[in-house]
Amino acid sequence: MKRRALISVSDKTGVLEFAKVLEAKGFEILSTGGTADFLRKGGLSITDVGEYTGQPEVFGGRVKTLHPKIHGGLLVNPVDPKHKAEMDVHEIAPIEVLAVNLYPFEQTVLGGARRDLAIENIDIGGPAMIRAAAKNAQRVLVVVDPEDYPLAVGAVDAADDSLRKTLQAKAFAHTAYYDSLIAEYLSHGEPGPTLTLGLRLRDKLRYGENSHQKAVIYIQPFAHGGIAQAEQLWGKQLSYNNYLDADCAWELASDLNTDGSGRPCVIVKHGNPCGVAWSDDVAMSFSQARAGDPISAFGGIVAIPGDLPVEAADDMTQKGNFFEVVICSRISPEALDVFKGRSGWGQDVRILKATKPTAGTYTEVRTIRGGALIQEADTDDPVDWRVVTSRQPSGAETIALRKAWIIAKHVKSNAIVVASTDRLRGVGAGQMNRVQSVRFALKQASAEAVGSALASDAFFPFPDSVEAAAYAGVSAIVQPGGSKKDGEVIEAANRLGVAMVFTGVRHFRH
Repeated sequence: MKRRALISVSDKTGVLEFAKVLEAKGFEILSTGGTADFLRKGGLSITDVGEYTGQPEVFGGRVKTLHPKIHGGLLVNPVDPKHKAEMDVHEIAPIEVLAVNLYPFEQTVLGGARRDLAIENIDIGGPAMIRAAAKNAQRVLVVVDPEDYPLAVGAVDAADDSLRKTLQAKAFAHTAYYDSLIAEYLSHGEPGPTLTLGLRLRDKLRYGENSHQKAVIYIQPFAHGGIAQAEQLWGKQLSYNNYLDADCAWELASDLNTDGSGRPCVIVKHGNPCGVAWSDDVAMSFSQARAGDPISAFGGIVAIPGDLPVEAADDMTQKGNFFEVVICSRISPEALDVFKGRSGWGQDVRILKATKPTAGTYTEVRTIRGGALIQEADTDDPVDWRVVTSRQPSGAETIALRKAWIIAKHVKSNAIVVASTDRLRGVGAGQMNRVQSVRFALKQASAEAVGSALASDAFFPFPDSVEAAAYAGVSAIVQPGGSKKDGEVIEAANRLGVAMVFTGVRHFRH
């Protein structure tokens, strides 16, 4: 019985060599359109699918392979007597090898194509063939990735079916990923009764949060900006914890870099900002951010939106400093060479070039045992703020309040942030009661709390936190409001001469 392979690919990488090996093994090669032309130009004898089925392509090529001779050939079990009898009646022959990859829907969308063109690039026949072949993987070798061609050649006549099972799983994953991107594109990210996430493997990580845990990172193809999409310019492979801390640092730095009040520098350690400053001079921003908590900054993650100048690189690489990751929007070859020329940790530090995350809402996904939690991204608009005390905050206090509030959004709850007009002064993070976080933040700020602003990610249930802040010298407070005892809290602020603003929005971070 003549052996047959069907090849129809949008990515032509390696397919000519693969087809030549199959032809040498005695296979008749069936193909379609551009793939058939490509293989013929490579010197192969090709049978058009339309010629094989007796049905020409119709509807502008929308229907090419949707035919019983194709799907029957992929699904048939030729050793089953009933199947064999039907094969003879309907003149259907087995197809042993299927090499297919799909219309470039992902690339079309990423290229900014109109909706009608994107929909035209939704493959129908390809996924149908892949699924048919994968279902019958014991008898059909299905290949969806050009990197698997060399392995597939050896498996055509092999008795061991382990590779067939691997390729079978990969085929179903391929079509599932493809369909998930289509669903995501058409639904605009709105949650429905089911959820499919199209994620593409970016890298295998050295290990997870701890050295005994395996870990990988996937990217969302339709997402723009952020750490998952960043380009690594220098240094060792990023770790799982590096990604988490880098994401925190870059998101905060991007949030701060929106009001034109100076170039921010953010330093993060263990998922919380430990140093934040902003000024017109990036090197000064870094120096002030590090000075806020130099002990915690050691081994931290640094994020600077925009250009990272040579002067800032020089300061970062001074003796006594050590950083795991440095993130920026742009870096000159000269500034990059400063890190490369630094002995010791300079040879390992990961230098990332990242872009600002796209404005607008996006969906956050967090898994729990047995399920997943989905929520919109945490955003709010300062236009909704309202002053609730008799004293209005001054212009300088308003600047400090806005910066403190942005920083508090990126601190683990219960979160308290003390800030001035130019930098972070104190942080209270992750405490189980709010007043304890207040005490930690004020202790870190020490004398620098005088005249500063304080932000709380959630309401104050009692006046005690306001009283502690006022006694330390804090002059303005921003918080969501919403406590049953808001009246008592406001009364305490008025009594102590503290200006207070309610945002109406909470920023819990767990």
